[in-house]
Amino acid sequence: MGRARPAPGSSVRVRFTKWGGKRHHGAELVYLGADEHGDWLGDPVGNQWAGGPKSFVSVTDNVLLVPPDRGMTAMFYTEHPEQAFELYVDITTPPVWDGDLVTAVDLDLDVIRRFDGSWYVDDEDEFAEHQVAYGYPPELVAAAEAECARVSHEIRSGATLLASDTADPWRAVFRTIQS
Repeated sequence: MGRARPAPGSSVRVRFTKWGGKRHHGAELVYLGADEHGDWLGDPVGNQWAGGPKSFVSVTDNVLLVPPDRGMTAMFYTEHPEQAFELYVDITTPPVWDGDLVTAVDLDLDVIRRFDGSWYVDDEDEFAEHQVAYGYPPELVAAAEAECARVSHEIRSGATLLASDTADPWRAVFRTIQS
């Protein structure tokens, strides 16, 4: 028996910390539903991501995938002049659900795909610095590096999990819920 999921359309909270519990950022999102890839959340335009040093406001309606048993989350963005990328994968500890709250530790590495299909790994320098500053255990470093390599391979190979077409039905659900 799996965990009880929030009702579609209900509010859920997402909170990312840094290793050791230091606040990073979080926001209130809308629960959309789940499929074989994981739980899908809606991030509305104007949504404030705050609570730490990295605060920002969503400039488009976006959808966030929270896959089970993976050390990552994947935000699929809508094209907009102020939006530089289509996909932003945060490498994290495996996200944990507790009712309407999902938490994960952000492990610095990000895999980012632009709208033109090009992609890159970001914040490798920050990952190296934080291994020392925050005292990442060797197994955490290995898990983050393995997940980053896995996500990079999935992007290169066009894996369904990270395809925009996979997010499109959830964008439609989000539009329906918002109307």
